[in-house]
Amino acid sequence: MILDIIKIGDDRLRKKSEEVHDVDESVLKLIKNMKETLKKSKGVGLAAPQVGVNKRIIVVKPQKEMYVFINPVFTYKSNDTECDTEGCLSVPGEWIDVKRSKEVEIEFVGEDGGDYKVRAKDFFARVIQHESDHLDGILIVDKKNI
Repeated sequence: MILDIIKIGDDRLRKKSEEVHDVDESVLKLIKNMKETLKKSKGVGLAAPQVGVNKRIIVVKPQKEMYVFINPVFTYKSNDTECDTEGCLSVPGEWIDVKRSKEVEIEFVGEDGGDYKVRAKDFFARVIQHESDHLDGILIVDKKNI
């Protein structure tokens, strides 16, 4: 099912999201719907708060493959940074230069409930950082001139 993507001004985008304690049927259904919504939107990432659900879940598709991260936690962010232009499905029409770490490592829970760790570089790292910001109520407009 395609979900509505909420836009800037909706208070749900500013709330800190709650951890997922159990990857149950409701969580799997949400993830399935988020994947469909991301495909339809032609975006590269979607966080649960963007569809009005304050759970720590992000779906990213930096290229062809789609990844799901539940309760992502950064264990490493490189000091080597890069500034690049970002857009956001919840902030339509805005393109903002945002400085991000070029390489990150995150620990997360997968759709199967297992614990995983991933190291990402460049665009993949940028997308993960952008979507993870949503889990803490942070939007690209908050990163202006940083």
